[in-house]
Amino acid sequence: MTTVWDGQGLPPAAMARMERGRTSEVRSSLMAVPGHVGVEGCGFTVVGEVMGCIVEQIGWQGWQGCGYYGAGFGGGVGYGTSYGVPARTVTSGQGLGYVGFAPYVAALYRGWDTSIYRMLLECQSLGGDGVVDVRLQQSHLGQGNREFMALGTAVRANGRARPARLFSTTLAGQDFAKLVHGGWIPAAIVIGIAVAIRHDDYATQQQARAWGYNTEVSGYTELVNHVRADSRAQLSQRVHAIGADGAITSDMTLGIHAREQGEGHTDHVAESRLVGDAVARFHRETADPTRSLTVLPLDNSNRSNQR
Repeated sequence: MTTVWDGQGLPPAAMARMERGRTSEVRSSLMAVPGHVGVEGCGFTVVGEVMGCIVEQIGWQGWQGCGYYGAGFGGGVGYGTSYGVPARTVTSGQGLGYVGFAPYVAALYRGWDTSIYRMLLECQSLGGDGVVDVRLQQSHLGQGNREFMALGTAVRANGRARPARLFSTTLAGQDFAKLVHGGWIPAAIVIGIAVAIRHDDYATQQQARAWGYNTEVSGYTELVNHVRADSRAQLSQRVHAIGADGAITSDMTLGIHAREQGEGHTDHVAESRLVGDAVARFHRETADPTRSLTVLPLDNSNRSNQR
């Protein structure tokens, strides 16, 4: 008799794979040799390869309105005018009910958070304490279906002192070792996502035309700056929510495309995703072996500089 999975915990196929991993003497790893050696050199043992994934349908309900109408509703940030109406940039993090891509961004967060959570469940089932060298992948399967996947190598601390909670990090094994030797421990992978939309006002259209002279397209500069700032703000909020001391940024992506809202009415949409590793200090060393890493403190005094 086949049991129908209710979506809770691990899928049956993943549970069967974890059972084989627990009974096998072979421990698989996704890390390169330097990373494997680095992990073992700082007091951890590799327990196996782990993965988490989810396929999610993301429909058209994820967006509403545009920068032009956002200005009419009193939202948005920016400058410039379009026929007397302020040309604004509306970001998903502004919490506006009439405009923006907040539902779409919430769907993206659900995809990434679920894939990472299921990866950590696999780590837990193998007796691990965390996952190192995590790769995040997104695949478009057609008709609005997307697969979100997190893939990494589960490790377990040797000895009695072990992390209080499962951790995850995108750092390679050798960088993970440098971090630990420097008195820091990864807490969790953190992701900041933002989508911004801006109406192409008359000034933007004139600056962006293909036959024009070399000049800055100030409207698009505004768009990408605001969407990047919003993604950084979202990442900072997530770092603070888990009580970490800072974050190591590992990747930032930006995509931009035009959207035809109506005849003679074009907007540009930018999507920014910032990936990092929340870290916490567990002891202080006089030496600092982690100079190759960029640790961003997230206290109030420095928060403005990150945006």
